[in-house]
Amino acid sequence: MSAVTLTDIVKRFGSFTAVHRMSLEIPEGSFVTLLGPSGCGKTTTLRMVAGLLDPTEGDISIKGRRVNDLPIHKRNLGLVFQNYALFPHKTVADNIAFGLKYRGVPRDEAAKRVADALELVQLPHVAERYPKQLSGGQQQRIALARAIVIEPDVLLLDEPLSALDANLREDMRVELKRIQHRIGVTTLFVTHDQSEALAMSDRIVVMSAGRVEQTGPPEEVYNTPASEFVARFLGASNIIDARAGGGSGDGIALDADGFGRVVVPLARAPQLSASGPARLVIRAEKLSVRAAGTTAGDGAIGVPARIEAVDYQGQAARYFLRLGDLQLQAINMIDEHPFNEGDEVSVHLRPRDCTALPGAPA
Repeated sequence: MSAVTLTDIVKRFGSFTAVHRMSLEIPEGSFVTLLGPSGCGKTTTLRMVAGLLDPTEGDISIKGRRVNDLPIHKRNLGLVFQNYALFPHKTVADNIAFGLKYRGVPRDEAAKRVADALELVQLPHVAERYPKQLSGGQQQRIALARAIVIEPDVLLLDEPLSALDANLREDMRVELKRIQHRIGVTTLFVTHDQSEALAMSDRIVVMSAGRVEQTGPPEEVYNTPASEFVARFLGASNIIDARAGGGSGDGIALDADGFGRVVVPLARAPQLSASGPARLVIRAEKLSVRAAGTTAGDGAIGVPARIEAVDYQGQAARYFLRLGDLQLQAINMIDEHPFNEGDEVSVHLRPRDCTALPGAPA
């Protein structure tokens, strides 16, 4: 059963179209992320689901009920925003209980539900404090507790972790996913952070310029991007000009700049015809950098290259490589020291790690 269904949703602001005829189904109990750069329409979409914006065209249904004309307070939604929106003059307990009081929940039941929500977010000792007495991470948890205490049909999260520092953000995304799993609430999450989307989501909806570029499980969207936009936005990718030159039972053969003949598995070239212009996509971490002259194994293709720059990252290094007219990047784990700028190396590519997309006509 779908908890949320969007059917041909359009949102215009004057002559500007922010969302272009978007259709989406969010399964009951799932964690779905709208991912994309600023201005892609992801927050506009969430605000239409919430009832904060009206769609120009199309229908929005929650639990099978059309809600286009229902105000926000009748949609039974939990919302957490980037700035938390806690009442500074109310205690933590009163902040969490606000939605219960509005719904007429008896005081004793409300007190129990507030206590349960505080236990769930692992802050049972802060009920009588005020928001200004809490850290940013604690305030974020209280905002989440306030959203889930009403037992919403859908939890809407709009960039809720972006105000936190990097380490706390990583901790909180684990905590948020734990809570979502425990209570089983359908969750629609908005972020521009690809690592958050990959780590937390059951499904990712990648958006660009108001349109859906690709929808699928994180592994599928990451490993088999449906467009160059997805390949470039989600992770670091090398996109190489190529030409398809025939197919076989195993895959489609491409003549790729710098690497020669590369046979890409059919499952990783679903949009590609057997001949014509193409683009070979290989993730940076799938390109292996080895000492010059190292023999390529495991079905890999090895070619010589030169390191132009090194970005040392601790356990890994990002190499910027020159291969003829190609500029490539590779991210490899290292034991102690990375290769150095100017080193001649061997770059290994495994065809099974590649994705092929249609290229622009000549």
